[in-house]
Order: sequence, then C-alpha cells, then structure tokens
Amino acid sequence: MSAPETGAEQPSSQGAQGDQARLPLLKKVHAYKRVEKLRQAGLYPYFRTITSAQDTEVMIDGRKVLMLGSNSYLGLTNHPKIKEAAKQAVEKYGTGCAGSRFLNGTLKIHTELEKELAQLVGKEAVLLYSTGFQVNLGVISALVGKDDYVLGDKSNHASIVDGCQLSLGKFIRFSHRDMAGLKSRLEHLPQEAGKLVVVDGVFSMEGDIIQLPEVCRLAQAHRAVVMVDDAHSIGVLGKKGAGTASHFGLTDQVHLIMGTFSKSLASLGGFIASDAATIDYLKHHSRAVIFSASMSPANVAAVQAALRIMQAEPERIQRLWHNTERMKKGLLALGFELGESASPILPVYCRDMMKTFLFCKRLQDEGIFVNPVVWPGVPPGEELIRISLMATHTDAQIDFALDKMGRVGRELGVR
Repeated sequence: MSAPETGAEQPSSQGAQGDQARLPLLKKVHAYKRVEKLRQAGLYPYFRTITSAQDTEVMIDGRKVLMLGSNSYLGLTNHPKIKEAAKQAVEKYGTGCAGSRFLNGTLKIHTELEKELAQLVGKEAVLLYSTGFQVNLGVISALVGKDDYVLGDKSNHASIVDGCQLSLGKFIRFSHRDMAGLKSRLEHLPQEAGKLVVVDGVFSMEGDIIQLPEVCRLAQAHRAVVMVDDAHSIGVLGKKGAGTASHFGLTDQVHLIMGTFSKSLASLGGFIASDAATIDYLKHHSRAVIFSASMSPANVAAVQAALRIMQAEPERIQRLWHNTERMKKGLLALGFELGESASPILPVYCRDMMKTFLFCKRLQDEGIFVNPVVWPGVPPGEELIRISLMATHTDAQIDFALDKMGRVGRELGVR
C-alpha cells in the first residue's frame, strides 16, 4: 500500500541545510571546515576502520600495518582465554543486564571482580562503572560539593576535567606537574574547606608520571584528599601492575584510585577504589552509577580473565618495559624529541599541526599506525605523534618501526 499523497512539496536537502545554517545553535556546525580541508588533502587521520582483531598488526583497507597506537599495553585483547571467558559469560548471563547496578543490574561476577580489583590496588572496596569516562564524571561530581574545591593538573584527561566542571565546587587548575603551583593554590584555600586533588598517574599524551610523593605531601599539609587516575598505569606501574600508588609505595595516602578496563585489561568499563565508607557513599550518590546500565557480562568476564593473566604472568609487564626501552633508545638515537616520557607512551614532538598529520599519513603509507595528537589533546605548539608499546611487540617489529620513523622523519624534517 503506497503512502497517501499530501500535495505538499518536500524541501530539498540543500534547502534544509540552508534553513539549518540560519539557526543560531547550528552556525558553528556549518562554519566548521577544518575536517573537510584535511579530507580533501588526504590527511584526515581519524575513524580509520580496522577489519581485524586489535593486535600488534591490524588490517586497514585490506593491508596489514604495524599497530603502534593501541592502549593494549599487555597485548591481551586477542587472548584466547579472555575471549572464551566472555563467551561463557554470555552463555550464562546473556548479553546485557537490562538495568543499573543500583536496581536489577548487579550480577555475581560484578561483585567478584570488585573484590579482586580491591585486592590488586590495596583498598577496602571497589565500585564498577560502565566506562572509564563515567568513573571520573561520577566520582568527582558526587564528592565535590558547592563549598568544596577540586584541583587538577592542566594535562589531566578530558574525563577528569569534565568531572570537575560537572561538580558544584570551585575548579582550580595548576600547570603540568607544577608542584610549586599546586602548593600556592592550596595555600590560598580556606583551611576547613573540602579539597580534592585529582591527577593522572601516567599522563595519556605526554607519557610522563605525576610526582605523587609531593602531591601526597602537599595534600596532607593542607587536609586535602588525593585521587589518582590510573587508566594508563594499571598493568604498567607498581607491584603486579597495581598502578601509580603502588609504584611509589603510597597506597595508604591516595584515598581514591581510578582505573579503566579498555587498556591493559582488554575490555570496556572502569572502577574506583577506596575505603568501604567512601564506596558506599558513591553507590548511593554517584549519578553515573545509579542512572546508567551496568557493565555487560562479557565485559566483566573479560576483565576478570585479563586481571588473572596479568597477575599470573608478570613477564608480560617486564616485556612491555623491554619494548619501551628499545623503542625509546632508538627514537632518541634518531634525534627525535620525546619530552619527559617515563612510560610506554612515547610522544614524538612535531610542534606543527599539518606536519603532524602528514607524518601520520606517511607512516601509514609505510605500514605503521600511529596517533596524531593536536589541540585540544595538547596545547598549540605541542603537537605530537603518540606511540604506545605493547608487551607483545617483537624486537623485529620495533626495529622495523625505527627504520621507517627515521626515514619519514628525515623526509619531513621532524627531528
């Protein structure tokens, strides 16, 4: 049965776009041309479609390329035991929880994983969130009230920044790893006010590590609480990959430890670890938990399996650091600038936006996948190629990458 004719002439797509362009809210949408210019120049580097498992080599456009842009630090995303654990969880629990943890969405494997994570990071309790981004949104906004203050490093992840802005408290930033700046800001705050200092353990673009001993010392002196985002530290730093606080022996002085599952732990989701009272408070006040569907069974089971492999096979972390040192020494010998990186994240500074995009494109032409980072990921003038190592990279793959990096770097004058 055909649709009835209305007699009304339907607007053309061009006409509709013209009408939209006149709407005040959409002016910025139609004025945004940067991406189209990159596409026309053949330099657009985002949303590249991968048609294989996330591993040291991936398939893009029917061609195998070396993956140097993954956060799978322990190389577990394609591990057969993890895939099998996810399959078994689907068989037992189905594909989803159909509700929030607060109501009908708490499964036995959720509580089991929380206990295992608490043991890993040395805290009394853990609360799972559906994504790492939601952890920072949900925790910071729940704890920091209108008469409180939250202080953060200017290079903190966007999810931390958004969590701080979502809170009702006063958000204060200090320059990257500037402990004198943090001290000065704390000194000017009311002594009796609630204060949270939140920092990345390993900074996701620069690859450097926060000076956690000094952060904790300043926090203690000014009666502030410390929260560390260990998204890029779990599986990388600390005893059996327990993170930044473990690395520095400061677990007791860090009140809140946050982690994600999309990196070393081969899945999706995140967690916050703290004392039992704080976790209980967050269970009943964190909107990102109460009003969001819980982690799917397959995701939870994958994390649990990855966590157990990480703890049973410490040689994976050792191999990750071997690969990191091999790549870092090679890049420095080639004359590249790597900043203060002290982790498997190695930033190759280009300090020019178009040169960064061109470097990325030329490396992919040579069979290497890397990530270009420009504003707002880093400030203007700090543009870089982000390389990240995996435990499963081979020496031969690293040497291949160094050869190509050297050639393309010379070609483009990035040295």
